[in-house]
Amino acid sequence: MTDLPRTPTATDDAGENRITSASRDVAAPAEAIFELIADPSRQPEWDGNDNLAVAAPGQRVRAVGDVFTMTLTMGEARENQVVEFVEGRRIAWLPSEVGSAPPGHLWRWELEPLPDGGTRVTHTYDWTNLEEPARQRRARATTPDRLAASLDRLAAALEAG
Repeated sequence: MTDLPRTPTATDDAGENRITSASRDVAAPAEAIFELIADPSRQPEWDGNDNLAVAAPGQRVRAVGDVFTMTLTMGEARENQVVEFVEGRRIAWLPSEVGSAPPGHLWRWELEPLPDGGTRVTHTYDWTNLEEPARQRRARATTPDRLAASLDRLAAALEAG
């Protein structure tokens, strides 16, 4: 399948990119892809940021308002509040430290079935509401290529069968 442009999609008033996105066509049906994304225990397998260590099984996301917990590679736990959900098509969550309000960044996955049976997958990182300077430094490092790495790993896992 074909890789699509991996370019930022928005800038703030100062011209800084605050929404970064990458897309890729994957030779797998949307439903199969969505199962890997909506099951947090599977996410460390294909995380292109190498940031996710483990998530307990049994946290499969099913609706807006669901919360799942991940442990990062540095050992810290994160709660992820699901804020967008359309089964098989779109999911987005706001991560936060356990028991804290989300600091203002969002991860989104959108799946568009293609006529050939494959799926166009778009992965977006949106930090337009992130205020904390220390977190902004890390957000700037989340480039389209980093998002594309997740897409590539996700595609490899699915296309390998």
